[in-house]
Amino acid sequence: MLPDRIGNYIIERQLGSGGMGNVYLGRDDATGAFAAIKELPASLAREEGFVARFHREIEVLRSLNHPQIVRLYGCGTDRETHYYAMEYVEGETLTQRLKREKRIPWREVVSLGILICGALKAAHDIGVIHRDLKPSNLLLTPDGKVKLTDFGVAQVFASGKLTATGGVIGTAEYMSPEQAQGARSSRRSDLYSLGSVFYVMLVGKPPFQGSSAAEILNKHRFGQFDKPKSFLPELPSLVDEIVCQLLEKDPSKRPPDAYVLGKKLQEIQRRVDFQIEAAQGTYHSRLEGGETTSRQPAGSPSSDFPPIELGPTFVRDLVRAEIDLQNRQSLFSRILNNTYVLLILFALVTGGGVYLFLNTGIEPEEQFEIAKDLLEGPPGPAWFRARDQYLIPLLQSDPVRWRDQVEPYLQKIEVYQIESTILPSRRRDRIDPPASEPERLLRLARAQLDAGDVPAAKKTFESLRVLLEGNGQYEVLKTIVNNQIEALEREQVSRAERDAFIQTSFERAEKFQSEGKLENARQIWQGIIALYQDDPTATHWVEQAKSLLNSSP
Repeated sequence: MLPDRIGNYIIERQLGSGGMGNVYLGRDDATGAFAAIKELPASLAREEGFVARFHREIEVLRSLNHPQIVRLYGCGTDRETHYYAMEYVEGETLTQRLKREKRIPWREVVSLGILICGALKAAHDIGVIHRDLKPSNLLLTPDGKVKLTDFGVAQVFASGKLTATGGVIGTAEYMSPEQAQGARSSRRSDLYSLGSVFYVMLVGKPPFQGSSAAEILNKHRFGQFDKPKSFLPELPSLVDEIVCQLLEKDPSKRPPDAYVLGKKLQEIQRRVDFQIEAAQGTYHSRLEGGETTSRQPAGSPSSDFPPIELGPTFVRDLVRAEIDLQNRQSLFSRILNNTYVLLILFALVTGGGVYLFLNTGIEPEEQFEIAKDLLEGPPGPAWFRARDQYLIPLLQSDPVRWRDQVEPYLQKIEVYQIESTILPSRRRDRIDPPASEPERLLRLARAQLDAGDVPAAKKTFESLRVLLEGNGQYEVLKTIVNNQIEALEREQVSRAERDAFIQTSFERAEKFQSEGKLENARQIWQGIIALYQDDPTATHWVEQAKSLLNSSP
């Protein structure tokens, strides 16, 4: 039944409902202002620690002030029912639009992505993680903008929204692998969820689907999705690559933060618009004598404005039309009808265009910022591109000005390059022998780590660091050892949180078992096995779960 009022708000109508409560359109009886009122289930208030957590999280969320984030006005209690009031946004959710249209044009996906990145950056900057980013939490306004809602709400409901796999928070189809195993959420967890949202907007379905939440979570951790480009051949490779990078299992391989991701999306817009405007501008101004062309605003969503591919056919027709207008019967026109000549011209035109695009009009300061953005991402080819295309040219152009700023980044790249050689990946078919005794010991520590023997690996790294101290011959190796030790220490904190989470899950299973709810207990044990059986550092937990599962009636 629709309540007459909640707190200071007169209820006009119901906007929606779900497992976390009903949402109403309310009107403040003092000011007449409209707000969306979310009424929480009464059962939540009875959960231990909920009320304190609710008020604490709401106070943090009230500080979020960004045009792409739904404002949270406040919270209260009315007749033992907890509620919070937030900005009312006219429009529809992304879920509603996808149900109607199935897919969204890739240019609009990029435009919406830039806006979402701005909202995530604002939240992440004050330490707020969304934790449940999904289409139903993205509101599309009539003017083509997007607003994020329910920031951090998954954390408020942390003890209530638990799946049968043992306690993960969020929505399975859009949950990061680390959330799926109960680890702490981070900025990059939100970026993984955003990658899943991009995927469903482009393809029309999430990257992973299944018959149960446990199956979907397991796919997020170990499954392989089909690239968006396999469904959309016309999708630019740059967009396809970004979505795939966002959906990396390893958080360190995703973009470092929403700011860098937003910059990459803007760069895609610029490149596509450059191609379109260059092609259209050349055609109109040279063939029709026009000084200007009608241009789509950068990033404006449209399915009717596809990118123009500068292929051989387009260039051939363009050049022929130009010559026909100037001198229809000239020898030059007949020469250009030769396919081989046109292919050579095409190579020159496109090569020159790419060169001008990459190098024209970029100030040194902007070059340096682009390099920094690339180096904030995961190690790989992008680091070498930052070195070769931006940092080294800066150093060569003005060494006095740029040496102090550029050299630390060059050293960082050098360390990575040597590290990737000394500590070979298990994917490499051929592994060169170590060039020195410290390199051999480094590889020994890595082998111990790969085998799951973390204490032995840490001991080897720490002992090697002592031996390298003060030895100027191995400065780079010392940096690599320090990096490995710091990474282990970070993982140790994360592993402690993981172990605490698994222990809590075992305790819940034990309680279910004592209450005669054996099937619930078995689901938790099965979830632990499914989520951690491939983690060598969690072998003892998996064995314990298997033992309990096998000994149960």
